[in-house]
Amino acid sequence: QVQLVESGGGLVQAGGSLRLSCVVSGSIFRRMDMGWYRQAPGKQRELVATVTSGGSTNYDDFVKGRFTISRDNAKNTVYLQMNSLKPEDTAIYYCKLRNAIGGEYWGQGTQVSVSS
Repeated sequence: QVQLVESGGGLVQAGGSLRLSCVVSGSIFRRMDMGWYRQAPGKQRELVATVTSGGSTNYDDFVKGRFTISRDNAKNTVYLQMNSLKPEDTAIYYCKLRNAIGGEYWGQGTQVSVSS
């Protein structure tokens, strides 16, 4: 059974940094495309960043230059380094795995709160 467990969220002041982690079990991690998404109160879930099994990355415009997604296949873990955080980055951050046949799995989410 595929499981994703996020950690690393918390409360930080504007301009600060956090690093989120997502540990994956139950799948051949190195073959999976991974992504980070977020959902703020009253808003739809939105894409933050993705990294393919080959290591290619993609970012939404509002995080480019501030966030970095990376993966460590030896640890079955995907990371999201978040710098220069803004109050509008406040949301629940979710990790997603997408396998070769389009199946998707989500973690439970981790709360990130940025104070002004």
